[in-house]
Amino acid sequence: MKRLLLPIILLFVGVGGGVGAGLMLGGDDAPASEADDAQGAEDEHAEEDDGHGEDDADDHAGDDGHGEDEDHGEPARVEPAGEGTEYVRINNQFVVPIVRNGAVRSLVVLSLSLEVDTGGSSAVFNYEPRLRDSFLRVMFAHANAGGFDGRFTEAEALAPLRSALREAAQSVLGRGSTYDVLITDITRQDA
Repeated sequence: MKRLLLPIILLFVGVGGGVGAGLMLGGDDAPASEADDAQGAEDEHAEEDDGHGEDDADDHAGDDGHGEDEDHGEPARVEPAGEGTEYVRINNQFVVPIVRNGAVRSLVVLSLSLEVDTGGSSAVFNYEPRLRDSFLRVMFAHANAGGFDGRFTEAEALAPLRSALREAAQSVLGRGSTYDVLITDITRQDA
């Protein structure tokens, strides 16, 4: 029991420090408003009627196997539209306790990197407290749903976590600047 006390205390101090720093720094909501502006531009474009796509239903009626055996549970990855992307490593690891019957049974430690627009690393570092908070919420929910039980490193088991982490990053940094969240390291230490 004493072996678990120090990691649990460090976990709570780290989470508390991250949340406190996030609240203290606050930041502006520029990425969210940029995402809203981009959505508005897409809506304006959608309202234009150039006849594209009309009367093409007959051309696509054949059974060519398109769409079969696809996983529709994971949202599609946003592809970069600009010059390129860069990968930004989140500085500290994430520690997620696995609680069963009111006791910590194991700890999962993850390292993450983000794929963002070239030059977007400063935004990642500026919003790191918010990103860490969003990522921890996703990881805690995944752990509580049993996502880190059994063969948790299989691709099918990690797909919902990857998708939720990507959505969390895009909600903080904006959909047009964040393309993927990469799990660069994952380990589970059982008690």
